[in-house]
Amino acid sequence: MKKMTMMQHFTELRRRILWVFGIFVITLVTGWYLSPWLQELLTVPLLNVWPDGELLYTGLADGLMIRFSLAMWFALLVTLPFALWHLWAFIEPGLHKNEKSIIWPILICSPILFLIGACFAFYVLFPFVFGFFIQLNQESTVPSVLLPVAKDYLSFAIGMLKVFGLAFQLPLVLVLLNRVGILSRARAVKMRRYIIVLIVVVAAVLTPPDVVSQILLALPMWGLFEASLLFMRDEKNQ
Repeated sequence: MKKMTMMQHFTELRRRILWVFGIFVITLVTGWYLSPWLQELLTVPLLNVWPDGELLYTGLADGLMIRFSLAMWFALLVTLPFALWHLWAFIEPGLHKNEKSIIWPILICSPILFLIGACFAFYVLFPFVFGFFIQLNQESTVPSVLLPVAKDYLSFAIGMLKVFGLAFQLPLVLVLLNRVGILSRARAVKMRRYIIVLIVVVAAVLTPPDVVSQILLALPMWGLFEASLLFMRDEKNQ
């Protein structure tokens, strides 16, 4: 392979950054037009357990800020796989074969695991958590009206999608530590009890202060940890 000069590397990097930026701008504009549909989609889990519910807009600019925020998150989510691909294409020529065998599966699996985690939150966590919150508020012993603020609800929903998406990266982190020789399979098995305690603590910190959501995050993370052991190697095999 022909070696590139430093200036050629910078030119190549600039070209790829411009490609990623262009994709981001296009998806941002697309997300602006899709944002009403995205808002409706994110509200579905709440309205499924609260059919007569309504969300509250507290300011004149709420609609604008919600639409822009949803468009931004849509653009980031769609652009990320393209950014990872361009990153891989830029660094791949300078990597050794064993380094390639470690990195490219991570770049492919990371977005997939993020989407799986977000879908788990959307289809499993949200119905339980929202149902719990609605029931708790409706059982109030004092006269009350439940009107969640629209931007707060969407911020909470998107935050939970991000938390679960990132939490589902656990197998990649463990396998990467294993492949670079930091964490052997035998050591991970020996540390299982401490890792489970750590998972419970992380779930308690990242989720709302209710047992249901904490369990719904801790259990899949535990399962992902156990699944990670299947792909980890012992020291003698590394």
